[in-house]
Amino acid sequence: MESAIKTVVTTFLSSTKGKENIEGGGFQKLVKKHLGGLMADTNCSSAVKEMQQGLDENHDGKVSFQEYLTLIGYLANSLSQSKTGATADAS
Repeated sequence: MESAIKTVVTTFLSSTKGKENIEGGGFQKLVKKHLGGLMADTNCSSAVKEMQQGLDENHDGKVSFQEYLTLIGYLANSLSQSKTGATADAS
């Protein structure tokens, strides 16, 4: 688990290139390089851009670490549901 958390953090930090947030091209590269096995349309730049806009809660055109964690949480939840055969939360 510790290794997974370190990977999530270092992947984000390497994509920011020393800044606090990931900008458009960096986000596209991150998704294509690191999330292609979990997500469809990672090679489609318009689909990735739409995803980035959906994550960008403060509408600054960048993805913050917190916004990135939203994506990671969604992917982890989707993977868990697919592995367990669970459907949407019934509560």
